[in-house]
Amino acid sequence: MRISVFGLGYVGCVSAACLARDGHTVIGVDINPLKVEVVERGSSPVVEPGLDELVAQGVSDGRLGVARAGIDAVHASDVTMITVGTPSNRNSSIHLGHLENTCREIGAALRTKDDHHHVIVRSTVLPGTTRSVVVPLLEESSGKQAGRDFSVYMNPEFMREGTAIDDYYRPSFIVFGGDGRSDVPDRIYDAVEAQIIRTTLETA
Repeated sequence: MRISVFGLGYVGCVSAACLARDGHTVIGVDINPLKVEVVERGSSPVVEPGLDELVAQGVSDGRLGVARAGIDAVHASDVTMITVGTPSNRNSSIHLGHLENTCREIGAALRTKDDHHHVIVRSTVLPGTTRSVVVPLLEESSGKQAGRDFSVYMNPEFMREGTAIDDYYRPSFIVFGGDGRSDVPDRIYDAVEAQIIRTTLETA
């Protein structure tokens, strides 16, 4: 598949490199131009054993690239993964500013895209956030309707620093919330030997 990954931090870079290794065409996007430049040169912007080699392989094979504009990444892909950071506020609540801005950027790109698009949230958020925050922002920015013009899923990550690549390929299971009839999770994770648990957005 053609997959754009918004956010080239820890989760995004590991996911992008592994997806490229599995044969997908991956486009990375980040608001930090230094991260984009590092990946473009074939290196990892985060420290993780084996990740530099995976990124270098993906870039060399032509399966891992970058885009400096979100609209270009969305228009060149079938699936978009949101992997931006959701840090804690001083009162321990989750800061959703990066997620909200990313949803607006993706939605604006969808406004001028004719094909059906799939948006997957991998950022860590509280139950209910995808339906109450992500979907409305995408609909408002795109002028389109979720479930009809584009699909939204929740696919939480369970990777540990230091063993992230191994965790990606050997999870206990994969949780995928959204349209239970979609073949998107099977196509994305066809190289991962793990049960895919399909459920609702909130449960995922």
